[in-house]
Formats: sequence, structure tokens, C-alpha cells
Amino acid sequence: MKSPLLSQPGAVPAEGSDEGVAAHYGDIFREQRALADGKGLVDLSHRGVLTVTGEDRLSWLHLLVTQHVSELPAGQAADALILSAHGHIEHALYLVDDGETLWAHVEPGTQHAVIEYLDSMKFFYRVEVADRTDDIAVVFLPAGSIAEAPDGVAVRETPYGRDLFLPRGDLDRYAADNGPLAGILAYEALRVEDHRPRVGFETDHRTIPHELGLIGSAVHLQKGCYRGQETVARVQNLGKPPRRLVFLHLDGSEVHLPGPGTPVRLASDGEDGRKLGFVTTSARHHELGPIALALVKRNVPVDAPLMAGDTAASQETVVEP
Repeated sequence: MKSPLLSQPGAVPAEGSDEGVAAHYGDIFREQRALADGKGLVDLSHRGVLTVTGEDRLSWLHLLVTQHVSELPAGQAADALILSAHGHIEHALYLVDDGETLWAHVEPGTQHAVIEYLDSMKFFYRVEVADRTDDIAVVFLPAGSIAEAPDGVAVRETPYGRDLFLPRGDLDRYAADNGPLAGILAYEALRVEDHRPRVGFETDHRTIPHELGLIGSAVHLQKGCYRGQETVARVQNLGKPPRRLVFLHLDGSEVHLPGPGTPVRLASDGEDGRKLGFVTTSARHHELGPIALALVKRNVPVDAPLMAGDTAASQETVVEP
């Protein structure tokens, strides 16, 4: 779905998973600085939106996701995962309940798969799941923003900002009243800085929550059964995950950023050394310079200098080995 804000001056369309919104509006670093200062907004209208209504919505969803949501207070944000039977991450849902309706946004284009799974698990529960992507747009306001949410709009309040579930027809007017606009590249750079993993970026077909540091934030360990719980409990109680998320400071003298999938090796082994992981997301930050997130084997020494492709990298621990 193409955002109407792509018609704004300077808008450059994003590509890949974020196609449909602006990558930037002409000045990536200015846009980052504005967000860091609590100003402006990010158009996330390409993300999928779904709602769950009905009196059983919270108790029912509680059985299906990794988060404890059976008693989720109205207005309180929650992050939740849907896992495979083997405990691998399939989807992430970013939730808020307004007292009558549970709202969620998901990765672009994944809402159909999420809804198909949820519908298959309805059984006798009094719930209705609806795809609202065509009429609702997600807008992000950074932490510290004084912009107000329109009356009747569901809001997810998080430590790093607010997600608004805005009627799609109001997107142009709201952006005009609450700019400046920042593109998805600015949003992603701050996400990487905050070490916040994203499904489809920091995950592959075998990623488990422990590898990304999602235990506690998106996975509740004291709740009832859900699909994939056995793997979560086994790793939590008896072992360690095979990989861990790291934050990389990249050599700023390189012109090109190492893209997703770029092999990560020990610097001492050179470019022909054994692959120990791969870059998941890279970005240019307005203060830190080139940065990245990567998944590496758990036993990689936390203080070892690394190479991301042919780019030198130093690491910061996100998930303890």
C-alpha cells in the first residue's frame, strides 16, 4: 500500500520490506536528530494492522502468544510473539487494548498470515479478528513529542515513543499539523541504536527469543501453555541459545555499509576466516556513525574485534553469552 505522504517534497521511496513509505525526505541525519529531540513523526502506514474484538479477546489471545495478556490493562502497550511448534519466532505483534478492542500492528505484508493463524484457533471463543490495514495507518511519535493523539485513536505508549492507529484518511492532515516528517531510515537507525530487534531483519527460520534478548520484554516466563513454550522453557532452564545478538560499531572510513547477511568473522582470521555470524541490519547514525546489529555464535568472545565482510567492527554485548 503506497502512502500519500510519498507526495511530500523531498520524499524518496523506501525499498524492500519497507516499500510503500518514504526512506527519507532529503536529509537523513536531520530527520534522525529531530526524532532524537522528540520532534516530528514517522509514517509507518505500510505496516499491517489488525483488531480483535469480543469479550474473550484477552483470555483467548493469552493462549496463543508468548506474552501475559489475559489481564492487560486498557491503554498499556505489550509486545508478543507467535512461535512455531519448535519455538522459532514467526511473528511479532505490537499490542494495545482500548477497553473494547485489542489493536495490533505487525510487519508489512504479514497480517494475512497472522490473521489466518488466529482464525484457525478461534474454536468456541467469542472473538472476531479483522484486518484493518486498508483503513488504519500506524504513525510513530518519538519519546518527548508534544503532539496530541486525535480523540478516539488507539495509542501504544512505549519508552521510545508512541504508535498511533490513525484513520488512513486523516494521515495527510495529521502529518501537516505535526511534522517535520522523518523517513524509515531515520527510524531504523534509532532502532539499531536502541538494540531493538525486528522480525524478518534480526530473525531467520531458526531464531528463538533468547537469542535476541526478548525474554521478559516479549516473552513472559510465568504464564500458561502456548505453541513453542517447551523450547522456551528448556533453553531458559537447561541451556543457552546457540547465537546471540550483538551491536556493532563499524569502521567509518568505509563508503558502503555491510548489508544484511554479510558474514561476520574474527578480525584476526581475516576475510577467509570461519563465518561466525551475519549482519542483520546496518545504518548510518547521526552521532555514532555507521552501526549494525548482528547475530553471532554464542561462544564468540565479547571483546574480540570482528570483521563484517571487509569492514572492521567492534562489538557491544546485547545478549550475554
